[in-house]
Amino acid sequence: MPKDDRVYVAHMLDTARRATGKLAGRTRDDFDGDDNLRLALAYLLQIIGEAARSVSASFQDANPKIPWKAIIGMRHRVVHDYMNVDEDMLWETVVSDLPSLIAELEKIVTE
Repeated sequence: MPKDDRVYVAHMLDTARRATGKLAGRTRDDFDGDDNLRLALAYLLQIIGEAARSVSASFQDANPKIPWKAIIGMRHRVVHDYMNVDEDMLWETVVSDLPSLIAELEKIVTE
C-alpha cells in the first residue's frame, strides 16, 4: 500500500502546533527551568522530522517552501546527537521557525 504524503504533512502540522502550544505564555526562563518542557519539545521536533522523512521525494520537490532537509536534519541531530542538542537552537526553532512552518503546512493541507 503506498504511503499518503498528506497524512505525514498533516501529522507534521499537528505536531508543530502542539510544540508551539507548549510555549504559549511561557518565557525563556520558564523553558530553561523546566526539564520536562525541554524534553517534550525535543521529542516533538523529532516527530516532525520523522514525519518529514516519510514524505516522498516527489512531494518534497513539489513543495519547496518547506525546508525538508533542515527539518530532517534536526530530527537526526535530536536522535543521534542527543547529548549535544543546543537548547538555544531548540528554543529558536520552536519560537521562530515553527510558526512559519505551520503557515506553509496549512497551505498544503487545505489544497
